[in-house]
Amino acid sequence: MPALPTSGPLKGISILDLTWVLSGPICTQTLGDLGADVIKLERPPYGDVARTTLPMIDGESGYFFSVNRGKRSIAVDLSTDKGKEIFRDLIKEVDVVVENFTPGAMDRLGLGYHDLKHINSRLIYAAISGYGQTGPLKDKPALDVIVQGAGGVMSITGYPDSGPARVGFSVGDVAAGLYCSVGVLAAIHEREKSGEGQLIDISMLDCQIAAQTNEYMRYHITQEIPGRIGTRHPTAVPFQGFPTKDGYIVLALAWGISNQWGLLCVELDVPELIDDPRFETSAARTRNHADLEALLNQAFIQKNTSDWVEALQKYGIPCGPLNNIAEASAMPQVAARDMLPKVDHKTFGPTPLANTPIKMSRTPGGIKGTSPDMGEHTREVLSELLELDTTQLDELVEQQILWEERPEVELG
Repeated sequence: MPALPTSGPLKGISILDLTWVLSGPICTQTLGDLGADVIKLERPPYGDVARTTLPMIDGESGYFFSVNRGKRSIAVDLSTDKGKEIFRDLIKEVDVVVENFTPGAMDRLGLGYHDLKHINSRLIYAAISGYGQTGPLKDKPALDVIVQGAGGVMSITGYPDSGPARVGFSVGDVAAGLYCSVGVLAAIHEREKSGEGQLIDISMLDCQIAAQTNEYMRYHITQEIPGRIGTRHPTAVPFQGFPTKDGYIVLALAWGISNQWGLLCVELDVPELIDDPRFETSAARTRNHADLEALLNQAFIQKNTSDWVEALQKYGIPCGPLNNIAEASAMPQVAARDMLPKVDHKTFGPTPLANTPIKMSRTPGGIKGTSPDMGEHTREVLSELLELDTTQLDELVEQQILWEERPEVELG
């Protein structure tokens, strides 16, 4: 197994990560892959609830592993005065705090941004929540599927003759985490000029709207509400998936390249469609997409996906297979880009994990190591940053203000 990277463009940036489940961990993992030192502060006795999220093997969560690799974990009881004191001392030493609690949770502990900025004026404090820190819904809880629904994503996902569908992965969480990481990077850059930190307020609902910029534009210009159209594109045809003899092919005819339509028709052995007035322009094909889809389905079903891909790519027509996760994992292109390096885990063994897609020439990042046990680095971090000695740490562990491990959990 090749050595994992030990640096990256964010080397020297320290992040105190209070996040749990997915949106926040995606943000901090993205920054950690780029070299930041991510210190995950977990609430004892059980830590991040993702530690009990399926799939589970011998008490270890693959879900937690996938979004917390490369981090260090400390466990501090912030409900105690001493725990809060330790937290405030850590704030003096770190660059960034990220949390994804319901708005007001940290304020009630006396540990919100407006409390902490007086301790460290350079502190960047990022807060992810369902609806943000302002507005009539700010106090309402929201998870991924809630914002997929509220933001309209589910209304445009699926086929016209089916009900709305959730996107196949947690796009509400992932989008919020990625937008938050952009916000943190922007604040770090701005701090170089001003010398001051700031609050970053990320709403999962906002992120769903921002990610659908084209859909919202289309509605407000045309007053037509976008609907479910399957794999099809709303304004480019053919630009979708088609069934083949052994699976599916995904085809994306480029805009403004007229000869690609003719080449496609010849290769599919339907030359009569080239000059058919229903299909001779992109706009005409869009208007008559249902008729065209039926005809192309009949053509594509005659051969295997790989045969069609080989035939069409020689003309420069953008196309490819519709892979499942196993098939995508086996792609030579994925291996060439080192997108699924094996990371050693004490229970799962060497396991491929999705790598950072950000490839940098001089300061490359990447997965730095496995996921931590809860409290695994409590002593290491607090002795390193706060210079607590063994006697002090022993006392704090004895008082259960600090934790070094997680008790056994019965999973029902």
